[in-house]
Amino acid sequence: MSTKKRHSLRVLFVDDEQSIADLMRSELPRMGHNATVRQSPGSAIEAIQKNVFDAAIIDLRMPGGSGWDVIDYLREHSPETVSVISTGHGDRDDAIRAIRMGAYDFLPKPVSLFEIINVLDRIGQTKALQNKTIALESRLQRVEGRSDLIGTSGPMLRVRKLIDKIAPTNSAVLILGETGTGKEMVARRVHEQSDRRNEPFVAVNCGAIPENLVESEFFGHRKGSFTGADSNRAGLFEVANGGTLFLDELGELDKSMQVKLLRFLESGEVRRVGDNEPFHVDVRIVCATNRELQQMVTAGVFREDLYFRVNTFEIYLPPLRERLDDIPSLAMHLLARHLKRDCISPDMLPPETVRLLQAHHWSGNVRELANVLEHSVILSDGLTIRPTDLPRSINRDVAAAVGAPHDSPTVAMVAQTSLFSNEPKTLREIEEFMILRVLDKYQGDKPKAAKELGIALKTLYNRLSQMGPQRDAG
Repeated sequence: MSTKKRHSLRVLFVDDEQSIADLMRSELPRMGHNATVRQSPGSAIEAIQKNVFDAAIIDLRMPGGSGWDVIDYLREHSPETVSVISTGHGDRDDAIRAIRMGAYDFLPKPVSLFEIINVLDRIGQTKALQNKTIALESRLQRVEGRSDLIGTSGPMLRVRKLIDKIAPTNSAVLILGETGTGKEMVARRVHEQSDRRNEPFVAVNCGAIPENLVESEFFGHRKGSFTGADSNRAGLFEVANGGTLFLDELGELDKSMQVKLLRFLESGEVRRVGDNEPFHVDVRIVCATNRELQQMVTAGVFREDLYFRVNTFEIYLPPLRERLDDIPSLAMHLLARHLKRDCISPDMLPPETVRLLQAHHWSGNVRELANVLEHSVILSDGLTIRPTDLPRSINRDVAAAVGAPHDSPTVAMVAQTSLFSNEPKTLREIEEFMILRVLDKYQGDKPKAAKELGIALKTLYNRLSQMGPQRDAG
């Protein structure tokens, strides 16, 4: 059984026999692991003081000390390191003691290379599962406010087509778009359609991490490396090992972290804060930003070499106002998610409400739409969301479009027509719109309205009569 590269471990191998030490110096890297080989307990403890290890294979009987000293030191200073005992002098009591001290396995000498490969592979799988658990916890903490990639409009079909082409590769991806458009969902779709789909997906907002903790969050730290570092901690690159790391708001990274990110993209190596030795991880980077990185490069606040590294493939996610055709299906999806239902009745969003939603500018994009629907559900009867259940901001947008006060009856009337739909407008609809607009301007004063419209007062009355009694009420 061969160890997968993405389960690469940092291994400390401790054995005083020169031939075994030399063999492990060459074979452990061939297995895909980062190897540190020491031939005495004292030198092993010195290595632990400088670096953090995933696994340690330790001989018990060595000149100048005992392997138990190394295990004791690991238990106190690096409890996350998995210990494996390997000895030619072990007995039943040693095996029992090893189990009580939390050793992962006990391998009597002579140990075959196959046994070492096997035990490290099992440790790697356990570590990968732990990382997936951490990533899942992070995902659950962030799940509120997200939505799936919903929509069949032209712009969204183009996004889906790009994802289909990019996802199977290991190339870096840069997702561009306004805040609230769903850039994380695009990143997640890239991950789920890649060969890494069964490995961790870790998302981080670069702008939400305090500046003095960014390096520790990304690369991890060893105990005591700075004030407050009370224990060893894996960084996001380690947690995402084998999978995808999504860096949202990339433009918020300062210059020093840009350099470290570039170094990782070039080498695949990370180094915990306080460690001396780097180690390799296999992580795909997907970035996103709502800022103009090219302008930031010109201004000297973003590195040009990093820009080219993260921008191997670019996906532009359009704002909601550029894909209004998606609003009905997106709104239904968001309502179902908010109400914790598999689906909802189409009657919950009548056409007049949909038309109002499609007339709004949506500067906050999908996130704003989700908030508007949550507000409207609370005000509604639970069965249908009427135009009057929508927030005042929605009505203000329509009122501004027709030049009427936001609480005017014109707003409700326009919502009933196809004025703001995507269907072609008829001459009658345009005439009706202009009459209502001018009537509202003069607060229902028909003589003044007729004069501005350039028609006789009798003609205005005839037009209003044809439009129906509801619209002649002014």
